[in-house]
Amino acid sequence: MPIISVGNLTVGGSGKTPVCIAIAKEMKKPAIVLRGYGRLSKGLFVVNNFGEILCDVKISGDEAMLYAKELKHALIIVSENRANGIKKAKELGAEIVILDDGFGKVNIKKFDILIRPNPAPANNFCIPSGAYRESIKNYKNADLVIKDGVDFERITSVENSTDKMILVTAIANPSRLDKFLPPSVIDKKTFADHHVFRKNELLNILQQSNANSILVTTKDAVKIEEFNLPLSILKLEIKLSSEVKDKIVCFGKI
Repeated sequence: MPIISVGNLTVGGSGKTPVCIAIAKEMKKPAIVLRGYGRLSKGLFVVNNFGEILCDVKISGDEAMLYAKELKHALIIVSENRANGIKKAKELGAEIVILDDGFGKVNIKKFDILIRPNPAPANNFCIPSGAYRESIKNYKNADLVIKDGVDFERITSVENSTDKMILVTAIANPSRLDKFLPPSVIDKKTFADHHVFRKNELLNILQQSNANSILVTTKDAVKIEEFNLPLSILKLEIKLSSEVKDKIVCFGKI
């Protein structure tokens, strides 16, 4: 069974999740296997079984639930042990597996895609001196390197827009959203990646800001949609270049 890994060498915020979604949309019966950062569970859980969501966001984590809601035709599995997740995906009938952040899993035979950020970090140092998780030399070990703005573009829209919105988000590198924000955003409030929101916390932010709605990303929305607060959703879609799409689809047919 073909396995595609989507990863990056830098710390957070490169667009792995929307790129995985874009790839999965090109595939028949795909499975996405991910660790499930920020979830309040351990072990292997099937989050979405080809259209049937089997757990809540506390069990799945925000990224896995976003996949489940965006990809009705897919199998979504969280597992710290990616090999176990791949095995489960095969048992349940997946025809291709996409690993979210699987570049370092050298024991798994896969087609490795790395996302190169645009603009690049200010220096080539690894953390804590720079933004790289591992050496920049490892780009040469990928099967395909794609660059934001060259090999794919981001298309954004706002659902349920209002004339006064406050951005509230808990994603890595939230400043990357700035260029996509409409003029009606009157203020911003950011939290650590995967932050677990409380209803009263958001209600206080809304009231103190005098905004008409809270603007959130789709990743944040899956954690707070049950609060019944006035939400505007910043939606992001990735459009892969035809060249990249052809390479990925061809591999998926192996």
